[in-house]
Amino acid sequence: MTAIRVLLADDQTLVRAAFAMLVESAKDMEVVGQAATGREAVALARTSRADLVLMDLRMPDLDGIEATRLIAADEDLAGVKVLVLTTYDTDEHVVEALRAGASGFLVKDTRPAELLDAIRTVAAGEALLSPGPTARLIARFLRGPAVPATGGPACLSERERGVLALVARGLNNTEVAEALGLSPLTAKTHVSRIMGKLGARDRAQLVIVAYESGMVTPGRL
Repeated sequence: MTAIRVLLADDQTLVRAAFAMLVESAKDMEVVGQAATGREAVALARTSRADLVLMDLRMPDLDGIEATRLIAADEDLAGVKVLVLTTYDTDEHVVEALRAGASGFLVKDTRPAELLDAIRTVAAGEALLSPGPTARLIARFLRGPAVPATGGPACLSERERGVLALVARGLNNTEVAEALGLSPLTAKTHVSRIMGKLGARDRAQLVIVAYESGMVTPGRL
């Protein structure tokens, strides 16, 4: 089994060391680099062949949001996922990080086992993390233009709109399949097609599109 290559980006040396020990304790992961600034994170993402960047939002020189945006915009780094770490799950900057291309977020006091599971989930591109807090954040802070799309949800079929609404509520492919009476493979195919039509990088950006279009609202969570 190929190990998940993890890049750690945090300006606190002790925090990076703790995360490094945790990640290295997992048989299916390895730390391929450590960055103290956002600029270092971008540079190391390009040279370390990381699969995932564990990104702190608040760093000197270049913050986690801008670092995420640069990574997401680099075609050579198209396969690199960003998992954002924050101190509070009410941080409005998390929404900007999701817009910039992050695939999900965790609060820093997450239990070790949950962090490792989150890394596996995001690296696999399967499901948006912390759907409840994410939904609250988006409902609270989302403003301005959505991620690039070729026509928004209006370009989707009725079935695809139904799938998107469920994805926006944090359901994974298996749960979407169960809710709609589909096979997991069919649900996965629908999600992939939706991402292609909307120009979304991953499921996190599908949530952004669903909220900004009004398809999902706080009252319907």
